[in-house]
Amino acid sequence: MIEPKGETTEVFKEKTGREAFLGIDVGSVSCKFILIDKDGNVLSNVFLRNKGSPIDVVKNGMAKLREHIKENEELQQYEIKACGTTGSARYLTKAVVGADLAKTEIIAHAVATQSMYPDVRTILEIGGQDSKIILLRDGIIVDFAMNSVCAAGTGSFLDHQASRLGIPIEEFGDYAIKSKNPVSIAGRCTVFAESDMIHKQNAGHSREDIIAGLCDSLVRNYLNNLSKGKDLEKPIVFQGGVSFNKGIIQAFERHLDCEIIVPKYNVLMGALGMAILAKDYYLEHEHETEFRGLNVSEIVFNTSSFKCGDCPNNCEIVQVKMPEKGDEIIARWGSRCNKWDVF
Repeated sequence: MIEPKGETTEVFKEKTGREAFLGIDVGSVSCKFILIDKDGNVLSNVFLRNKGSPIDVVKNGMAKLREHIKENEELQQYEIKACGTTGSARYLTKAVVGADLAKTEIIAHAVATQSMYPDVRTILEIGGQDSKIILLRDGIIVDFAMNSVCAAGTGSFLDHQASRLGIPIEEFGDYAIKSKNPVSIAGRCTVFAESDMIHKQNAGHSREDIIAGLCDSLVRNYLNNLSKGKDLEKPIVFQGGVSFNKGIIQAFERHLDCEIIVPKYNVLMGALGMAILAKDYYLEHEHETEFRGLNVSEIVFNTSSFKCGDCPNNCEIVQVKMPEKGDEIIARWGSRCNKWDVF
């Protein structure tokens, strides 16, 4: 473990035999951390808005996790044996924290959901900037679809409209479920949806009916984009930040005509899945982890990029260096032929 600068209280310093496993999910809007024990019980978690560079938010998250542990004597008895990363910045995060493996969000979400609901057959996930649907049969992923192009089926769409209406996004769902007559709002495009919403406001419709219409619009857009030709079988589990919204849950239940299950760790499922995968990886291989420790928040990392130019693909290569190791390249990726890759 690289020692931090200055005086800090070390955690996990004693080899007590109590094993812990860390999962990290770094997306475009938020960063999630979950620490579990060998039985899969959640020991601690951190949720942060991703307002800066992925490296900064990861270091901040690690610092907050370290603070949680310092405040809990029982947690200090654990030693992190393995770490896994997922999300759009999974490779960068893996390089920074020294994680043992990185997997896609599809795999991470499926693993976490099955750990809580072994019979799950459909997973609905809506985050801040993208959304996905995952179909499982007998514990195996048989199909999936992602939408990272149109914002009309994501949380950012609701955030923007909540801001326009002057309502905290946390209260959006409460307004929706009070509606007696939801209005119909065009939802195939954010521009049209916003224009239609303004029209409904000017026509005198209540905020409750407009918000319920927006929730219905998002669900309709989500299903039109991602579920065409797919059989959404029960049990259906809904996760991601938008699953906090009661109006969206109600709209899904109305459109799919079935109960929608929202898990306890709905916004942390990607991180939970990676913590479980890290645990399984360690138990299978029992290797010495590459994890740099919770004091990674004190380490300086530099990122840069360059274009290869050795072939017509002209790949853009990203690399991460550690000044404390003499600017050693600790990770590099981006080439289609893998000639530059370092993991």
